Amino acid sequence: MQTQISDWEALASALQGSAPVSLRRHPRKGKIGHDLASIPWEPQGLYLPTRPVFTLDPRLHAGAYYVQEASSMFLAQALEQHGPTTPVAALDLCAAPGGKSTHLQSLLPSGSLVVANEVIRSRASILAENVLKWSDPGLVVTARDPRDWGQLPPLFEVLLVDAPCSGEGLFRKDRAARSEWSERHAQMCAERQRRILTDVWPVLQPGGLLIYSTCTYNPAENLENLAWLQAQTGAESLPLTCDPNWGVEELNSPGLFGYQLAPHHLQGEGFFIGLLRKPGQPVPVRSPRKSPLPLLERKRQAELTAWVGGEGLWLQHGDEVSWVQPGYEALLTQIMAWKVPGLPWGTPVAEQRGKAWVPAHGLALSPHLGTAFAQVALTRTEALTYLRKEEILPDSPETGWVQVTYDGLGLGWIKHQGTRATNAYPKEWRILMPLPDPLPQLF
Repeated sequence: MQTQISDWEALASALQGSAPVSLRRHPRKGKIGHDLASIPWEPQGLYLPTRPVFTLDPRLHAGAYYVQEASSMFLAQALEQHGPTTPVAALDLCAAPGGKSTHLQSLLPSGSLVVANEVIRSRASILAENVLKWSDPGLVVTARDPRDWGQLPPLFEVLLVDAPCSGEGLFRKDRAARSEWSERHAQMCAERQRRILTDVWPVLQPGGLLIYSTCTYNPAENLENLAWLQAQTGAESLPLTCDPNWGVEELNSPGLFGYQLAPHHLQGEGFFIGLLRKPGQPVPVRSPRKSPLPLLERKRQAELTAWVGGEGLWLQHGDEVSWVQPGYEALLTQIMAWKVPGLPWGTPVAEQRGKAWVPAHGLALSPHLGTAFAQVALTRTEALTYLRKEEILPDSPETGWVQVTYDGLGLGWIKHQGTRATNAYPKEWRILMPLPDPLPQLF
């Protein structure tokens, strides 16, 4: 079995250099970076010549792109070559900060549902922010331990485990990762990864696809773990076809395939990925007899249909209403008790205040926003002022709730009252850094 990447001297030399800067575009929020180099294995991914001050780009806050390391976008090949062709439910088990969850949602067939899970609550909050900015009704955020998922019936056709690892692939980007590394720590990571895989394997449908990845080079955490799981379960290892010019290394033995991306062979950091197909035929997902889904009354749904364009499942949690991808009621019923306040399910649409509805911030970012609200376009300086949650009074003929935009992208809401306007941007998301004059160039 080939278990080590080649040319360690070249790797060590590459780790002394600077990490490339890359991002992944939202496929439904306009095109940016037309003159930038594409990442070969993911056309929505772009390389930037230098690292800009992303905080000062309103497009980032609008969810037009996600700043993501290029090698991890190789997930696109897994779904392109072996992914489903009809809508499915997928679980991203170790999802924070959200790059792979949002990527997975963009790669799966339209109408799919992705449950983005993060057991550590502080990291789940970061995940929630990034999911809200990506703004898709097919994204649901939870915060449960892998063992909890293993107690459920097989709910998912796709399971992504981007496992916590020893982080060798972060050595160039994060110098602290070097000092934290040890052989003992790497072995502990390998053991923890096996526990995670054992715990969560039952929730994958027979015939379903497991995508296993890490940001390390350590064979014990990568191919050896795949070999172990294959021996335990009889799963089929799936090969990927890679363009030789990409620089991806294939690590394999008879009947087992793994793929390593490393900075001395391509523009990216350390990343490993392997795919297993679970044996058997899919089984139906059944709901409990009494569904706990808190469906919004049909009369009240009619009040909000102009706010959102399209069909969806309307859920009300307390005073908050969300719009969720329909067709997954049985799955959502199974995990309804795990709904955590503040972690989004689908697209937040409105909050009930008395008898009135107030539009949710997530709705302003959504490409599914209907035509019920006026819009006002901001300059970059105005947009950044708004994102600092400072007062602005844009010129608008409309009063009431108005969506503010930048470059055609929704940023949030103001309550326009003619002579003044209330800035409704979330306080916890506001930009804290002062605005330089002049503003630096963007890409």
